[in-house]
Amino acid sequence: MQIRAIIFDLDGVLTDTAHYHFQAWQALAHDLSIPFTEQDNEQLKGVDRLGSLRWILQKVGRTLSEAEETRLMQQKNEHYLKLIEHMGTKDLFPGVQSLFTELKQLNIKIGLASASKNAGMVVERLGIAAQFDFIADANYVKNSKPDPEVFLLAAKGLGVTPEYCIGVEDAVAGIEAINRAGMLAIGIGDKELLSDALIVYPSIDALNLADLQAL
Repeated sequence: MQIRAIIFDLDGVLTDTAHYHFQAWQALAHDLSIPFTEQDNEQLKGVDRLGSLRWILQKVGRTLSEAEETRLMQQKNEHYLKLIEHMGTKDLFPGVQSLFTELKQLNIKIGLASASKNAGMVVERLGIAAQFDFIADANYVKNSKPDPEVFLLAAKGLGVTPEYCIGVEDAVAGIEAINRAGMLAIGIGDKELLSDALIVYPSIDALNLADLQAL
C-alpha cells in the first residue's frame, strides 16, 4: 500500500488520559449517587462527553434536561482539566516520538482524530503538537465515533483521500469509524476485542511501518 497519511487516535494510542477521565467521571457519578467502576469506564472508550454522561445516567434510568446535562459536562471537564495540568512529555507512550520521526523522513503526513475536545491541549503538553499536519477533534464534528466524520475531516485537512490513509485506534468504536471512512484500520491493544482491525499491535511501540507498507 502507498501510505500517504497515518491518522492517530489520542487516548490509549499516543498517551493514557483514560485514568484521568475515569477519576473525573467517577467523581461526577459519585455526586449523582451512581456507582461507576473501571469496567464501566472501559465502555466509554471513544465515546464523546455527552454520550458518556448519558451512558452513566442510564445506569439508573435517569434523564436530565439539556441545561443540566451541559452543567454536568462542564463540571466533569473542569475536574479533568485540573487533573491533566501536570501532564508532560513523560506521559508520551514509548515509541511515539521515533515513529513520528520515521513518518516525517518518509514524507507520510501525520493526523489526529480524537473524540476529546481537549485534544489540542493534551498534545501541546505532550510536546508533539507541532508534528501533526492536521488535528481533528470533537470541537469540529457533529457526530462521534463510530461515525467516520472525525477521520474523514482529518483526511480532508491533510489533503489525502481515505484510500491512502491508515487509521490507528484502541477502541472498537474507533476501528469501526476507520473502516466506515474507507481507510485501513490498525488496532492498538486487545486482538480479540479489536477483531475488525486489519492488524492489531499490543502497543504503539510495536507498530511496524514495513508491515503497513507491505499491505
